[in-house]
Amino acid sequence: MGVFNKFSFIFLVIFLSLSANAEVQRHRFVIQATKVKRLCKTHNTITVNGMFPGPTLEIKNGDTLEVQVVNKARYNVTIHWHGVRQMRTGWADGPEFVTQCPIRPGGSYTYRFTVQGQEGTLWWHAHSSWLRATVYGALIIRPREGKSYPFPKPKRETPILLGEWWDANPIDVVREATRTGAAPNVSDAYTINAQPGDLYKCSSKETTVVSVDSGETNLLRVINAALNQPLFFKVANHKLTVVGADASYTKPFTTSVLMLGPGQTTDVLIRGDQPPSRYYMAARAYQSAQNAPFDNTTTTAILEYKSASCAAKKCNAPTPIMPSLPAYNDTNTVTAFSQSFRSREKAEVPTDIDESLFFTIGLGLNNCPPNFRKRRCQGPNGTRFTASMNNVSFVLPRNFSLLQAHQQGIPGVFTTDFPANPPLKFDYTGNVSRSLFQPVPGTKLYKLKYGSRVQIVLQDTSIVTPENHPIHLHGYDFYIIAEGFGNFDPKRDTSKFNLVDPPMRNTVGVPVNGWAVIRFVADNPGVWILHCHLDVHISWGLAMAFLVDNGVGELQTIQPPPPDLPIC
Repeated sequence: MGVFNKFSFIFLVIFLSLSANAEVQRHRFVIQATKVKRLCKTHNTITVNGMFPGPTLEIKNGDTLEVQVVNKARYNVTIHWHGVRQMRTGWADGPEFVTQCPIRPGGSYTYRFTVQGQEGTLWWHAHSSWLRATVYGALIIRPREGKSYPFPKPKRETPILLGEWWDANPIDVVREATRTGAAPNVSDAYTINAQPGDLYKCSSKETTVVSVDSGETNLLRVINAALNQPLFFKVANHKLTVVGADASYTKPFTTSVLMLGPGQTTDVLIRGDQPPSRYYMAARAYQSAQNAPFDNTTTTAILEYKSASCAAKKCNAPTPIMPSLPAYNDTNTVTAFSQSFRSREKAEVPTDIDESLFFTIGLGLNNCPPNFRKRRCQGPNGTRFTASMNNVSFVLPRNFSLLQAHQQGIPGVFTTDFPANPPLKFDYTGNVSRSLFQPVPGTKLYKLKYGSRVQIVLQDTSIVTPENHPIHLHGYDFYIIAEGFGNFDPKRDTSKFNLVDPPMRNTVGVPVNGWAVIRFVADNPGVWILHCHLDVHISWGLAMAFLVDNGVGELQTIQPPPPDLPIC
């Protein structure tokens, strides 16, 4: 047997052994309006299969998902599988006008992709307008057949989905903000598994209850599905041991509080080691932007010891114990928490960097043209809110998706001149000149060669207001090798780089008035959007996209588009 054939045979044996127990999981998602009552009112809410939150999908590492999405709602829709690598299957990624045109009312599309090399908690959500407010659910990836968790097996597992609720139609809320140029109305409640909890009107009877037995260890899969708000999460009198984040295992560490930006997931072990009773789980805002309105309410669920339950007997259930939550602006707690994450194993961090990029991120204000009526310019001082990366405010196409335009060679849809650095150097976190507040709109992509090793410095700015921005990269996981405050200084801050065991994530919280450095290898061809996961910011243009070229051969080339891909 020749050398080539020998290695081909070995590869085939490995491939067959890995795929022997892999399955194809098929589901049908019907997007439809469903009557949902919250905060005393009933709304026609957009749901999946009439469920809010939507179905939890449970698969194994190596399984293939086929999800037929049927749109029976009156809005365009797409579904994004948040954090799934989508190796060569970019057509299934989901962001509208990036990898596909939306599924129109009455239409359908089947997402097909294989989850390979990922374990833990991810999630899925709508990636059209503000449908994500109610169209979301958990995606749980278990180890392959015969494999186990790298921590003691929990007695039970519970997804904890943190959300945001408007006592209105969220689509109307964002449309009104787009019309006026003002910031949209903040939410009326936060939710845990779609229920606001005891502290809101008309909500106590439906409060989410999570059971625990004395002495047992359970796994909570915490997901921040909120639209626009990073959230603190805490369980009264209980410690939480973090064991995973964004479908990557972490070195375990114990904490009393979590902070998750929208899009982020955190897997924690909780032990029933307190006196049998009822304890509140609670979540409320981490608010880093200055002088900005936000929803300052608190959502609760109940951790209930079985011996304290009144479900099977008549009794007066004890009032749950309330945790002490951090202050809304407690950045020190956020920093201590985010800097506790380490990869469980030694990380394969790219070292010889091919593309060293520096992206400023933040808000902006557009001066209104003279012919604009005042009701269309209700931002500060008669302006319109905007946002940008490197002074480019991202504009999505409307007639083609970016991936379709790239794959079919359609001219005039995008350019590949997104700047590798900000066009002007300035004191990013200082007192910024008003002349820098107005970015330039454009559909600009940055081109990467297949296999290139990429480093990005993400620098927050104090334009309008500094803020903690959860930045999400589609199609990739990345290593967060450093973060800090002030302006990134390569001479001073390179010494802080962790190239041994940095955490692997798909969404990074860029510190308020600070910076974060991420690295990844561009080994997945296609068009991949990088954006702020505060949905109001992406609607204002806080995004860009990478165009990753095909490599050599079939395994380094994006698959052809599926025949049922929606057309614009």
